[in-house]
Amino acid sequence: MSKADPAFGRDALYRVDKFIVPEAALPEFMQRVEETQTVLRQQPGFVRSVILQQCDGPGRFNIVTFVEWESGAVLEEVREKVAAFHRERGFDPQAYCALHGITADIGVYRWIGE
Repeated sequence: MSKADPAFGRDALYRVDKFIVPEAALPEFMQRVEETQTVLRQQPGFVRSVILQQCDGPGRFNIVTFVEWESGAVLEEVREKVAAFHRERGFDPQAYCALHGITADIGVYRWIGE
């Protein structure tokens, strides 16, 4: 995408979550990801999301999720809505990852275009 692409707004933020997921845990993990993505897609400020599975290369992470937000102004509210969604279902993401040997690398990024 070029800097003229409207998807790259100056205020946009990108949540990028990378995971190492053992093969045995992958089906249930992907179901959890899809459930969370459904909540994210309903939030104000949501632009788009992508779920990627590694198919080649030496990288450590086999699942990557990418969510674009119009601005950082919505992130705290979105975090709370996702946390409430997980609490309502009795789901603890950190405990789940520890139990299934899943490693996560999570961050929020800003485009540094030209």
